[in-house]
Amino acid sequence: MANFSAAPELADVPYALAANALLIANALRADVGEALAAAGIRVQARVDPSIPLPADLPGIDLVLLDAHELTEVPLAALIDTLAGPQFDASVARIAIFSREQIDLAAPLLGKAHLLCEPGRVELLGALLQARTGGEGEPWIHVSDVTRDSEIVRLRRLNEEVARIADALARLTRGELAEDIQIERSGLRESEMAYRGPEDSPPEIAATEVRSTIRARRLRGQFFAPELFADPAWDMLLDLFAAGLERRRVSVSSLCIAAAVPPTTALRWIGTMHEAGLFDREADPGDRRRAYIVLSDKAQRGMRAYVGALRRAGLALV
Repeated sequence: MANFSAAPELADVPYALAANALLIANALRADVGEALAAAGIRVQARVDPSIPLPADLPGIDLVLLDAHELTEVPLAALIDTLAGPQFDASVARIAIFSREQIDLAAPLLGKAHLLCEPGRVELLGALLQARTGGEGEPWIHVSDVTRDSEIVRLRRLNEEVARIADALARLTRGELAEDIQIERSGLRESEMAYRGPEDSPPEIAATEVRSTIRARRLRGQFFAPELFADPAWDMLLDLFAAGLERRRVSVSSLCIAAAVPPTTALRWIGTMHEAGLFDREADPGDRRRAYIVLSDKAQRGMRAYVGALRRAGLALV
């Protein structure tokens, strides 16, 4: 059943100045409600997860799925709907999951902002980014002096989120690369127009790649892990080794391999998928789940990289 009551924190804000959200949840949790209010987003309607979503969503700027305490069957159905063509591209989508629900989130990669047990700042940043589309200023302006200072801080946070999002988008498109064009696949083209006969692909053992991964994790015992956070490469190595082992990798397992918080890992998985480096493979035994594998381009890139290292007498790192 839909609940069309607005968030109480926005009661005095002119309706035209508040973004409108459709909340899919059993209830509006306090922390989610506070983040929505701080971001200037009004809960125009709340839909019980057990009933079908409305076919038409007039005036909705954001669909927020809070999967807290949802069981697998209704959650999988909701994810299928959110990942489908029902929603206009202008409607932002955010989904909040627990760690145990991550594997069900695969269909939403690249289609929604995925958050795994987010903190208040992380949730607020996602809401602000979704609301502005990565640019512009918050729409709410109020006269209260205390609230004004809060809005200034939120605007600065929003600008920082937008700057990071823009930098990542430009990096993915290759606009930050100097003098060398980068394909959308994320693989560099050779700087020379002519290339000699290709060397035969090197023989690579999964144990070699796994040893590299263990060595990378070992650093965390001696230095702060944040110093070496490199989720894209850690995931590439893990999927490369899994491919050599003929083993499939779930989304949750890949998040662990990334060695960063789950929400950060999910964001990188989405970025790598959009860049054409990761593919999704459905689980033949359970269509609600999916595995992540390296794309053909990424496989060729990894093998070519290992071959180049060997020719230079260097080790995989």
